[in-house]
Amino acid sequence: MSEWRRARDGGLLQGKPAGETVGRPSAEQAEIARLRRELERTQSRLARTETALEIMGKARELLEDISRSEPDGPDVFGLGRR
Repeated sequence: MSEWRRARDGGLLQGKPAGETVGRPSAEQAEIARLRRELERTQSRLARTETALEIMGKARELLEDISRSEPDGPDVFGLGRR
């Protein structure tokens, strides 16, 4: 902590000058922070959706492969094959 204070007091850190109060964010800064949080949530949701779609696509391919490998399927109703 003391090293950081020395760097701050020596002007090595960017930001407000030493001793100046930080205060509350402006309306614009608050809106930017809100939008960044919303973007992060949206990107996370998009990643989950893309993963789910990829899994569904692979499941569909697997089911198509299985259905192609079956001859005509079993004669469930006993009607014979046509």
